[in-house]
Amino acid sequence: MPAPTVSFEFFPPKSLEASFRLWDTVQTLSPLDPRFVSVTYGAGGTTRKLTHEAVTTIHKTSGLPVAAHLTCVDATREETLEIARGYAVAGVTRVVALRGDPPKGSGGFRAHPGGFGSSVELIEALSGLGFEEIHVGAYPEAHPEAADSAACVDYLKRKIDAGATGAITQFFFEAETFLRFRDACAAAGIEAPVVPGILPVENWTGVRKFAASCGTAIPPMLREAFDHAVRDGHADLLARAQATELCDELLEEGVEHLHFYTLNKPELTRDICHALGLSPKVALQEVA
Repeated sequence: MPAPTVSFEFFPPKSLEASFRLWDTVQTLSPLDPRFVSVTYGAGGTTRKLTHEAVTTIHKTSGLPVAAHLTCVDATREETLEIARGYAVAGVTRVVALRGDPPKGSGGFRAHPGGFGSSVELIEALSGLGFEEIHVGAYPEAHPEAADSAACVDYLKRKIDAGATGAITQFFFEAETFLRFRDACAAAGIEAPVVPGILPVENWTGVRKFAASCGTAIPPMLREAFDHAVRDGHADLLARAQATELCDELLEEGVEHLHFYTLNKPELTRDICHALGLSPKVALQEVA
């Protein structure tokens, strides 16, 4: 079984220490020759400027293909498109187009006056700007605001029809969850690639909260195993084994590309990739 291609998601730094951590993350994972790396927005668009700075810095200094996140939150259409055009001028040819999370405590998404009302509207506008790739989000388990999983498939089809070139899923814990979603997408006529999003468990408490907020089910046996592993000081070993097994199952079912949510903590992701047969290539050069 051939080794997969991979991509990695980072988040923008909010301090000098975090900036060093991001660069360490880039250096640690770049030898794995990712197909691209992406940089997120914070909830409510709170890191828009930081995301722009991180994207342009990684693009200029690392040589890695970078995908910039763009959202509909807290900006007019023209403000968002100005940022997008700036990326294109800078040579950033990939974007991840999302509706975006509303600011905490806001009670839900509300379109900014003069802004994009949905990810479909954003994708339609971006599709005319010449980007090489427009990635979108996908939910293998129902989005908290969706009626059911079928509605998520239908909405993904709308995003692909609007100009998206591929989708990256929310994280999940069982291969069957993704495989059922992949089959449903194919049945709905979605031909664009749907890539599984993998979240290595760096912090069990944090992952449980994240899963609850985005509708990701945690199998009872896995919950019990991590509870015991945390108590006994073996959480890292379990996390490595769990994510590697999940990825192996996906690869056996024909998945060719994996997208890792790194949380700017690269060591676990690196070890999982090594276990999957990805050999390090030439390391990133130090920036003068």
